[in-house]
Amino acid sequence: MTRETILANAILVLPDEILRGQVRIADGRIADIAEGPGVPAGAEDCGGDLVMPGLIELHTDNLERHIEPRPKVDWPHAAAIIAHDAELASVGITTVFDALRVGSVVSNAKANYGEYARALADEILGLRAGGALKISHFLHLRAEVCSETLVEELDKFGPEDRIGIVSLMDHTPGERQFRDLTQLRKYVMGKHGISETEFEAHVAAQKALSTRHGAVHEAAAVAAARRYGAVLASHDDTDVTHVTRSAAHGAHIAEFPTTVEAARACNDHGIKVMMGAPNLIRGGSHSGNVAARDLAEAGLLDIISSDYVPSSLLSAALMLGDLWGDIPRGIAAVTSAPARAVGLSDRGEIRLGARADLVRVSRIGGTGSVRGVWAQGRRVA
Repeated sequence: MTRETILANAILVLPDEILRGQVRIADGRIADIAEGPGVPAGAEDCGGDLVMPGLIELHTDNLERHIEPRPKVDWPHAAAIIAHDAELASVGITTVFDALRVGSVVSNAKANYGEYARALADEILGLRAGGALKISHFLHLRAEVCSETLVEELDKFGPEDRIGIVSLMDHTPGERQFRDLTQLRKYVMGKHGISETEFEAHVAAQKALSTRHGAVHEAAAVAAARRYGAVLASHDDTDVTHVTRSAAHGAHIAEFPTTVEAARACNDHGIKVMMGAPNLIRGGSHSGNVAARDLAEAGLLDIISSDYVPSSLLSAALMLGDLWGDIPRGIAAVTSAPARAVGLSDRGEIRLGARADLVRVSRIGGTGSVRGVWAQGRRVA
């Protein structure tokens, strides 16, 4: 029996234009798109609200906040995953790549850097298989180069694990995101409540790990991405040398390049630049790196990620649409652009035959209020 929903009298955000009309959903797919303000019998009258593709989130550690709502509080994981899933659905995200760290520090119990990814991945995939989740979940493995166990942890995953992205994470102090050790000191000491002496020991230990394992771990992560069939991403590229190395590895996405120089080099190599929505909304990076708005104005920004604030994804897309004077282009940064970057050809656009992942949004000034969310044609928020 065909399940059918019609969203009518809406401002449809299509790939290259917006038009007032309606979209018909049947059996989880977009079955028809028609122009005009009419509201057929049984249709949902959207009252001129925007209807756009479901948002696609490639990099978020939001699940960690649900798993550990307070320091050293380990919340029941099934409940945390379900709450995380529902939160994302509520803000219009219909596809997420849950970021899980691989690579641990086991020789220092105070490092709070233990292994967890394989077990948590099993729980996510199990809940998905059981139909407990509202939206589509893939895995994003964040491969920590400065660690002791990266190779062993990568070997616990395979092509069957829905790994869409492997990102190369090099947190060597004095490099990349925290080239300025003053910023690193503020971040680490503030987050973990450690002393100056403990911070200095942390820096020395991380540098030693990088020297001992860095090259081997980087090569292992690149090989693992190929083995899984995942897209490779770089992280915090700072200069042309970093980008050239990323390109040689076959990276398709650059997560949060820290300078205009690096973003421009990514563009030259055909690597898609992804920046954080909080950076765009706040007007700058919390780490003192390049502002996402500067990259957007320079034509060097392709994809937006909510990073640590799920609700920021929609607001950032609307902000980009206003900045560029092009709503479809702004929305594409959180829909079709991330979909293409990770090879998902069945979603990210309102077009015939695409997955019916849709979001109804009422604009309130510069932001948006989500009025309804559909994932594969099923209302989830």
